[in-house]
Amino acid sequence: MSERTLPDASMLHGWRKSSYSNDEGGSCLEVLDTDSATIPVRDSKNPHGPALLLPSPAWTSFIDSLKASHYHG
Repeated sequence: MSERTLPDASMLHGWRKSSYSNDEGGSCLEVLDTDSATIPVRDSKNPHGPALLLPSPAWTSFIDSLKASHYHG
């Protein structure tokens, strides 16, 4: 495992799909809520593929930016 990726994300359990996802096969992210300093994120269509390991502050900033763009435009 490199510092920023996990080669096989299926090793982790408890993935949560975006509430904006549906069953029609759209592009979706899954996130694993953890108490660690990194947040695993993967492509829901490739559960055995890699996961990005994002620093917790970067994930929080990403979510805050999405929320701000949703409310402003």
